[in-house]
Amino acid sequence: MDWQPDEQGLQQVLQLLKDSQSPNTATQRVVQDKLKQLNQFPDFNNYLIFVLTRLKSEDEPTRSLSGLILKNNVKAHYQSFPPPVADFIKQECLNNIGDASSLIRATIGILITTIASKGELQMWPELLPQLCNLLNSEDYNTCEGAFGALQKICEDSSELLDSDALNRPLNVMIPKFLQFFKHCSPKIRSHAIACVNQFIMDRAQALMDNIDTFIEHLFALAVDEDPEVRKNVCRALVMLLEVRIDRLIPHMHSIIQYMLQRTQDHDENVALEACEFWLTLAEQPICKEVLSSHLVQLIPILVNGMKYSEIDIILLKGDVEEDEAVPDSEQDIKPRFHKSRTVTLPHEEERPEDPEDPEEEDDDDDDTLSDWNLRKCSAAALDVLANVFREELLPHLLPLLKGLLFHPEWVIKESGILVLGAIAEGCMQGMVPYLPELIPHLIQCLSDKKALVRSIACWTLSRYAHWVVSQPPDMHLKPLMTELLKRILDGNKRVQEAACSAFATLEEEACTELVPYLSFILDTLVFAFGKYQHKNLLILYDAIGTLADSVGHHLNQPEYIQKLMPPLIQKWNELKDEDKDLFPLLECLSSVATALQSGFLPYCEPVYQRCVTLVQKTLAQAMMYNQHPDQYEAPDKDFMIVALDLLSGLAEGLGGQVEQLVARSNIMTLLFQCMQDTMPEVRQSSFALLGDLTKACFMHVKPCIAEFMPILGTNLNPEFISVCNNATWAIGEICMQMGAEMQPYVQMVLNNLVEIINRPNTPKTLLENTAITIGRLGYVCPQEVAPMLQQFIRPWCTSLRNIRDNEEKDSAFRGICMMIGVNPGGVVQDFIFFCDAVASWVSPKDDLRDMFYKILHGFKDQVGEENWQQFSEQFPPLLKERLAAFYGV
Repeated sequence: MDWQPDEQGLQQVLQLLKDSQSPNTATQRVVQDKLKQLNQFPDFNNYLIFVLTRLKSEDEPTRSLSGLILKNNVKAHYQSFPPPVADFIKQECLNNIGDASSLIRATIGILITTIASKGELQMWPELLPQLCNLLNSEDYNTCEGAFGALQKICEDSSELLDSDALNRPLNVMIPKFLQFFKHCSPKIRSHAIACVNQFIMDRAQALMDNIDTFIEHLFALAVDEDPEVRKNVCRALVMLLEVRIDRLIPHMHSIIQYMLQRTQDHDENVALEACEFWLTLAEQPICKEVLSSHLVQLIPILVNGMKYSEIDIILLKGDVEEDEAVPDSEQDIKPRFHKSRTVTLPHEEERPEDPEDPEEEDDDDDDTLSDWNLRKCSAAALDVLANVFREELLPHLLPLLKGLLFHPEWVIKESGILVLGAIAEGCMQGMVPYLPELIPHLIQCLSDKKALVRSIACWTLSRYAHWVVSQPPDMHLKPLMTELLKRILDGNKRVQEAACSAFATLEEEACTELVPYLSFILDTLVFAFGKYQHKNLLILYDAIGTLADSVGHHLNQPEYIQKLMPPLIQKWNELKDEDKDLFPLLECLSSVATALQSGFLPYCEPVYQRCVTLVQKTLAQAMMYNQHPDQYEAPDKDFMIVALDLLSGLAEGLGGQVEQLVARSNIMTLLFQCMQDTMPEVRQSSFALLGDLTKACFMHVKPCIAEFMPILGTNLNPEFISVCNNATWAIGEICMQMGAEMQPYVQMVLNNLVEIINRPNTPKTLLENTAITIGRLGYVCPQEVAPMLQQFIRPWCTSLRNIRDNEEKDSAFRGICMMIGVNPGGVVQDFIFFCDAVASWVSPKDDLRDMFYKILHGFKDQVGEENWQQFSEQFPPLLKERLAAFYGV
């Protein structure tokens, strides 16, 4: 006997469904409570499926809602459904997948895949065979409903379907799906492609066995009249380009021709899918070879796609020129990620390009439309292609650019400025001859009457900042800076944001070139404080922090401190401890404290105290959560990380003057806990702070060394690069303070350090810090470290040859010289590397130079004149010259 609802119960459920469609929040709360009550009854879920599948008298939205509530119940506690209820639901789903309403079919499909993903694919063996069987139905609704459900299952459970757990159903399903590529209904064709597409990226065996049929069928659908079908065809080709380019290469010419057409499809979704093809192709080694002859067609299409669409302009409120007084809505503010401190050494080359620099990624500036769209995709494609083809792109671009950049219509002019920014990285060399005339034009666009033109001009100029700074400052830097500062005070929020970001990039490039203009810059940034809404304030902090990093101690002037500190401290006092806006403000203050050094003293006490409190609160909350995860929330550890980093900034900026603050706090106890935190970023920041405190006030660190050293040793694990790097650096700083008393701890750390320096593919920063620390260990305990000399001397020498002369390098080389004194045999086989490393010094201190002199001459005397001649024949000419000039060998 089939389950039947009780009439009164059914009315109650229907009333609940009606109420839950009410916009009133009070009603919503009542509904939630009622749901909780009804969920106590096992057959409540029977009522829900009954309304969805049988109660055709009700309106569709109510029936669908009933199914969605059931889906949430399945998600939350399907395991506790009594078997008769579960069976009734499954049977109703399969019997009604062909409902006349497409909304109900889709709801049942969602319900089926939710049950399936609850581990029920194994427990519901008849599901897939029945759905595949229903595809053969003459009734369109049944076929479409079954396909909709199958598509959802393929999306949710693609890995499981391609496994032995289910007896490899794909061997049947994929050939079956391929038959439907030729179905007369576009909706069915679209489902069929979408189902197969789920298995491309994982290279499912059943698909690989049918790959040629699949590709033939796709080609047959290339000019389908239905946009959804065309979109799925494009998506399939983009994925195949990544995983089975070998099967596409024979047809590449026609695929490119096809994609050129589709990138101009009148349906934007199709055009967007097709545009992804160029992004993916650019990453393939064959890109240049297959695409060169098509650039002449492709470039104009991409450039055309870079215009704002009418809908973009409406969404971006492109006609609203002034909105600075409108508060931001909270959901517009994207979460920020704090990048923890990593200790690095200064290099010989000018500025090290940081490969992980997150700033490099923001490729376009309209991120409130953070949905990917054709404009963004076209710009990204042009950017990557510029990096592949370099100057070869320009003959196709320059003729177009001229027309765009001076076009009377703002939308077209704006797209031209975006094009110029997109190619900046790849085509820089080829663009240089045109920049003296283009940069002034762009600077003029900064005062265009359209806000969207002003904002894109900010971004594009920032992409050419490197070139601007390489010219005499009065040529372009000064006018650019003057105009950008005006834009920071623009009446339009999007322009403010773009100008602040562009200014931060300019600061990084210009560094101390900005010093003459500091007063003017600070006046602007401080004025912006009073003007900005929430979201842009966060970017303003970044611009101030970057300014401090860029000009360093030049900021330490009473007049500058007077301008800058009051508004920062005022914000600091306004923010509560649990406000995430503290992150960017703390980062900013950390840079400012490091730059101001003693100038920060008047402000340091409250800042220091609060950081300690933040660390303490977070640790306490973490402890409560670990003990009672059901009662407490997990803390946001970023508060602790950012606070530790600001404490590092204070220790670095104030040096010995931080001592009284440390004395009056329990920071060492807190640090002991932070160094053992489960989260790598917390440990990373703890070790940076430990190193900075070791340099600033070792008297407070020394009593803890016996407890700290084993923890440092355990963290010399290169799996966590940054943690390992900072722990290594801290050990080196501790050596320099401990001297010979370091002896009991050498064995805890030495083997790990030697292993890391010999590991292939270790990042440069970590190698350098490891070498410095091994040198410093040897400097304070030569007897303990020297026996291992032969195991590290060669990578030690090669990793330190590019480091600029500085304190760290000095102490490390003294250490190596002392170890060679103890164990000269350890260096014999790799002596040429030692010679090369010595020659990398520009001006070593006199006593260090004497040490080098003695070792070089000692070696020469030991082997004799003739052998030395033979040995030094292997030297590159430059090395020979330097050694002869400096050390007379």
